[in-house]
Order: sequence, then structure tokens, then C-alpha cells
Amino acid sequence: MTKGRSLQEHISEKMKEPEFRKAWNDLDAEFNILEMVIKAREEAGLTQEELARRIGTKQPALSRLERGGFQKAKIETLVKIANALNVKLTIQFQPRDAGAKTNPSNAK
Repeated sequence: MTKGRSLQEHISEKMKEPEFRKAWNDLDAEFNILEMVIKAREEAGLTQEELARRIGTKQPALSRLERGGFQKAKIETLVKIANALNVKLTIQFQPRDAGAKTNPSNAK
């Protein structure tokens, strides 16, 4: 019986393909925003429903954002979320770390 590849082995192999590597790296900012919003919401002790109410939307809309919809989110929405969570929204441009996403142990 042969053992299947792990997710990290699969990602390592796929990262050799330039198109896959570019698509993976292009999602980095969205993953970071997604993680930060969920973490801040949980640290504030709020449910999706409570945060949605505070920013003037419905829970399903917030759920879509938390499942990966931040690529289409407006800065205005991020400001509302930051205000509702009593955190400061900071947007920065930083040099790309060439190896940040090529290591499958960094998989999100």
C-alpha cells in the first residue's frame, strides 16, 4: 500500500509551477487580513452576528468575508470592522519576502 502525499508535499511540488506560485503569493494579503479580523473578533469576544450588527450588515455577509471574501472588501468596510472591534486599521507597503510562501510549512 502506498502512502499518499501530505498537503505540504503537494504544495511544495506545485510551487515549482510559476503560475501556481504567483497565484499563491497573490493571496497572501487576503489571508493576512482574514486572520487578523477573525483573531480580533475572537479576542473581543464577539460572535459574527454581534460584529455584523455593529458594522451594519448581516451575519451571512460577515461569514462570507471571513471565509475569504476580503479581496473584494472596501477599505470603508475594514474601517467599520476596526472601529467595531476598537482596533486601529493600518495599511502598509512592505518589501516582498521572496521565500515567504515558497516554504510549504508557511501554508495557510
